[in-house]
Amino acid sequence: MNEFSVDLNGQAALVTGGGAGCGRAIARALAVHGASVAVADINIERAEATVELIERKGGVALALHADVSNRFQTANMIERARDAFGEIQILVNANQAAHPEPMLSIDEWDWRRQLEVNITGTFFCLQLVGRVMADAGGGSIINLTSAEALRSTLPAGLGYITGGAGVIGMTRQAARELAPQNIRVNAIAAGGVGQTSPGASNAGRVDAGEAWEVAANAAVFLCSAAARFISGQVLAVDGGQS
Repeated sequence: MNEFSVDLNGQAALVTGGGAGCGRAIARALAVHGASVAVADINIERAEATVELIERKGGVALALHADVSNRFQTANMIERARDAFGEIQILVNANQAAHPEPMLSIDEWDWRRQLEVNITGTFFCLQLVGRVMADAGGGSIINLTSAEALRSTLPAGLGYITGGAGVIGMTRQAARELAPQNIRVNAIAAGGVGQTSPGASNAGRVDAGEAWEVAANAAVFLCSAAARFISGQVLAVDGGQS
């Protein structure tokens, strides 16, 4: 039996929403394991901060500005990543917009923005990078969603939950359609911040940074050769809350 190890040297990754939170943690983890990482964010200063953290550890990274809900900006982001690193073997869609207003008071702009970023933005990246990967012979895609999307309800946040559930459905369908092109698509439902539920395997509080690091480790695994037979799955990384 082969021992589990991760070597991403020679591979290039594109991480959207990589300027903060889980996206930043994943970008850094991929770089630690040898990947060159294009870090995209709607806030270029956040993306540059992530790149600086990667470069301090000797990694290779590039900061890109993009609003993934804009198809033109998304296409430009992908071309710039390809110009810098060649083909893209790994895509992580960590872009998330959250406006947790109650259903009866959320305004139309906030509703549309959540769906445009969380659903349409993820679709644009899936489709455009999927074409690149198909031409190159395959790749691995990870969609980030929230563990709350796996639970029944929240006190408020209809747009957020709707977007998260949509990403899960998109992940499963994309995995099926892209399988013939040797492209794996999985989702990570990240959570675990705060008090865990009764009976959960991880009792007590979980720091946000710790939860993001755990999700980053899960992403590295799903991108590795050890996960080559895993696709269309949703991995909950939330301390057992869901």
